Amino acid sequence: MKRLEFFFDYGSPYSYLANSQLGGLVQRTGCELVHRPMLLGGVFKATGNRSPAMEPVEAKRRYGAVEMRRFVALYGCPFRPNPHFPIDTLRIMRAAHAALREGVFPAFHRAVFPAFWAEEVNLGDPDELSRVLLEAGLDAVALVEAASDPEVKASLRATTEEAVGRGVFGAPTFFVGDEMFFGADRLGFVETALAG
Repeated sequence: MKRLEFFFDYGSPYSYLANSQLGGLVQRTGCELVHRPMLLGGVFKATGNRSPAMEPVEAKRRYGAVEMRRFVALYGCPFRPNPHFPIDTLRIMRAAHAALREGVFPAFHRAVFPAFWAEEVNLGDPDELSRVLLEAGLDAVALVEAASDPEVKASLRATTEEAVGRGVFGAPTFFVGDEMFFGADRLGFVETALAG
């Protein structure tokens, strides 16, 4: 069984779009999907990269919005631009590592991505994040508290540093073994690598 690592940040709309396709990819290839939540802001800081939303070329920024609409249509997933974007995702990504540690990550993941990119929730607001987690049947208080645990903070920092060390400069980024694939539009290459 081949292993597919998915490095992502919930604040990345292209990570959301790619995530919507991973269930089918896993079913077709039989791969082991490993979620690697990282802090995209940390990756940007370490690499000198920036969000496409901060693109200084206006024509390229406008084209990015067109391309986003095309991907939403192609992938057939619900999508609404979040009016609160950009959101500082540090608390969310730490909570994701807490959810991994506590063994509740699948429910956490299923709740957070659509809240961010289909339901327009301001997940930068701790109360809103807690509400989303409670509605998903999770212990929001425990997860939010665990997100402040030094071990959880260190886990997110280590994953982000590992990502940068392996050449990651944005999200989503996938690894099949040592081979890296960047972007929601590279899933065809990912599937070929998994099948090869």
